[in-house]
Amino acid sequence: MRRTRRLIQQALVELILDKGYDGVTVSDIISRADVGRSTFYAHFTDKQDVLFSNVEELTFLHPMPSAQGAGELFSFSRPMFEHVREQERLVRALMGRRSGGLVHARGERLLAAAVKGELIAAGGRESAVLDLLVICVVGAFMGLLRAWVDGETDASPAELDAAFRAAVLPGVLAALGQAGA
Repeated sequence: MRRTRRLIQQALVELILDKGYDGVTVSDIISRADVGRSTFYAHFTDKQDVLFSNVEELTFLHPMPSAQGAGELFSFSRPMFEHVREQERLVRALMGRRSGGLVHARGERLLAAAVKGELIAAGGRESAVLDLLVICVVGAFMGLLRAWVDGETDASPAELDAAFRAAVLPGVLAALGQAGA
């Protein structure tokens, strides 16, 4: 049962890399995974369901504060970039330019919730300014991630983390200070 799900998930990843998410059909997935149509539908409702089941494996989209970086804003950044490097093929298929926008939107929502939680824990207060900060932080992180996944940069996870922090921390800290935090 688990092996069959894995075959179907891997088939989708391979097909996205070959022809892009929009060009993939359920019939393509079934053929590549070498499973029957009823077997496919016993595990998944459609290709988007397969896509999102792969997303659950991308633990970097579910950031948890690390004990090591407790008290440090955005301590998730470097571990997330390192995880992306470890899961490069899967991430390239799910978040690269051939993947479509579904995973980006879902990833941005998950990351935004984590960032907002960190900013509130750092003294930020629920406000329109805080919401704008979250958008800026998530946009910077996802922009670096997309550029890396699409091969526009060969920076290391440490270099990506340093660039991310240099770009966002001064502004976030200034905004939190202005908000009376």
